[in-house]
Amino acid sequence: MGDRSERGSVKHKRRTTIAGDAAGAQAKRGGAETLSGQVKEKEQRHETPANKHKNHSDAGDDAFSCHKLQESLLSSSSGYSNYRGILNWCVVMLVLSNARLVLENLIKYGILVDPIQIISLFLKDPYSWPALCLIIVSNGFIMAALYIERKLSVGSISEGTGTFLHGINLAALLFVPAGTVLSLTSITPVGGVLALSVFTILFLKLYSYRDVNKWCREIRHAKARTLSRSHSCPSVHKANGTTGYTHVSYPANLTHRDIYYFIFVPTLCYELNFPRSPRIRKRFLLRRLLEMVFLMQLMLGLIQQWMVPTIQNSMKPFQDMDFTRIVERLLKLAVPNHFIWLIFFYWYFHSSMNFVAELMQFGDQDYYVLHYGSAAEGVAA
Repeated sequence: MGDRSERGSVKHKRRTTIAGDAAGAQAKRGGAETLSGQVKEKEQRHETPANKHKNHSDAGDDAFSCHKLQESLLSSSSGYSNYRGILNWCVVMLVLSNARLVLENLIKYGILVDPIQIISLFLKDPYSWPALCLIIVSNGFIMAALYIERKLSVGSISEGTGTFLHGINLAALLFVPAGTVLSLTSITPVGGVLALSVFTILFLKLYSYRDVNKWCREIRHAKARTLSRSHSCPSVHKANGTTGYTHVSYPANLTHRDIYYFIFVPTLCYELNFPRSPRIRKRFLLRRLLEMVFLMQLMLGLIQQWMVPTIQNSMKPFQDMDFTRIVERLLKLAVPNHFIWLIFFYWYFHSSMNFVAELMQFGDQDYYVLHYGSAAEGVAA
């Protein structure tokens, strides 16, 4: 009985202590809330009309402020990059300045454009065109490359001998026309540039032709060693519009038709199966033809009207070695030179190449990505 009374008194003491602790915590919370309320009341009592006016004035200044912390618009730290207005202004200044030069040229020299004169230069001696004869001779180098590849495909000559013969053919393709243009006095500068351009392009095409056929032979030999029945060179999947053409495999591509198709299409990279367009777009072809004729006449007109008189007037400063006048004449030639290069770029890479590609139903008509500005590195030309 004594133990039970002691246990009951201990439990009663514990309950009293716990209840007392909870009441003390509630009293502390209530005291804190009361203290914070008193502080707020004191702040409200000490808030004067001047302080209220200051707070309202700060809010009003923020609402009606038109200035903020920022950098100058044209400084690099401002982050501004839209300079379209300045670009348009520069274009207007260029147009006005060049219009003044054109008007000055017309007032000083009159109209010098004569298309008949250009035609007469080409038709002056139609039986003595060394540049044209040189371009015709290039067919011999094309045939040499084709027959070397045919011999390699049947194993008549070794790979080393074929490489040696291709090297001689490609070297002659570069040095023979260059030596002919240098030694032949009757060839004109325009004809020489045209002939050398044709031979340079032909050199790059035949080099690609030789490499691709060599890769196909290597693939065929590798498959033969693994006892494979397929002897065709793998190619990419045909693009849309190529359903009307048969798939060519090595060595069935070693024909006159195949190599001359590659020579005339506007590409430097040889393939066994080129992407082909389904049809010839006659309206597109006619637009490119009109562009070619008009832009060619425009370039010749700029040369006759603008560049020829400036070059003729530059002879005396070069003879007298007057460096100031020489620099002035070169700067004067820079304007028509840039115009002619821009027009030539459009005429050659867009109008002429699209005309030839459309005529031959060549599907890949994206030629000047690397020339104009490629979006990614490593894009094949």
